[in-house]
Amino acid sequence: MSLPAEFHEIAKRVNNWGRWGADDELGTLNLITDAVVREAVATVRTGHRIPLALPLRQDGVQSGLIPGRINPLHTMVQINQEIFGPATVATSDDTVTMGLQAATHWDALPHVSHSGKIYNGRPADTITAHAGARFSSIAAVEHLVSRGVLLDVARARGVDRLPGDHAVTPEDLAAAEEFGGVRVRAGDIVLVRTGQMRLALAGDRDAYGYPSPGLSVRTPEWFHARDVAAVANDTLTFEIFPPEIADLWLPVHALHLVEMGLLQGQNWNLEALSTACAEEGRYAFLLTAAPEPFAGATGSPVAPVAVL
Repeated sequence: MSLPAEFHEIAKRVNNWGRWGADDELGTLNLITDAVVREAVATVRTGHRIPLALPLRQDGVQSGLIPGRINPLHTMVQINQEIFGPATVATSDDTVTMGLQAATHWDALPHVSHSGKIYNGRPADTITAHAGARFSSIAAVEHLVSRGVLLDVARARGVDRLPGDHAVTPEDLAAAEEFGGVRVRAGDIVLVRTGQMRLALAGDRDAYGYPSPGLSVRTPEWFHARDVAAVANDTLTFEIFPPEIADLWLPVHALHLVEMGLLQGQNWNLEALSTACAEEGRYAFLLTAAPEPFAGATGSPVAPVAVL
């Protein structure tokens, strides 16, 4: 089944192919300039640091809903081993097998494709089994520091958690801006809180994954108009799931990653940040969120930290 005309119309309006040159692999991260970072640093007042990552653990948020995406399998390969002989310094070492998008992570631009293309019009078949993504892999993102803005949609609507069938709209984003007394601007990393993470933290990973509130297909145009550098939220699927348009699966992924070149993240724990922002009465902060530089990978774990 081909993508509907409605999708292609939105795609034309948000497309960034060629905006930063034919060879560009970073997309909207180009909007994070030195000036943007200096302004981000200036938001720090107290130095209060809030971690936003889930623990990497075997009983993590993956429930099998997304095929092949496994929770981390951690194994000790050395335990207090005296590798240089008796009575020498002993070492312990570990290994892990996991889906790179298993917990708190960034999706790289080639994480999805549509119509045979990835970001900047490159062929989707440049992603291969042995080399991974030839272009725009997560390793291209060598650093990621900017102003973070929390759009606490759930708190702005007066609820702890949005219902599972709630598609976050541009109107919701604007209302969360007004609630937080903040204005999203070029180069910002926007964090959208739905409250869905509360289910995962309570141990109900099936309910966490499905059904899930998330971004509406109408929101990419809002992010495009604001020149947002990256977007992350507190859900497994990022966008509303099941989709708001029947049989149109992952349209927001396609619009963000393929058309806009907009990095997006899932499974971010925004609960402590929500509390801190409400207590301090401000919703902008310094955000550090560099991914692990896996060569050729279409995503990566991240351990983001908000600094208030």
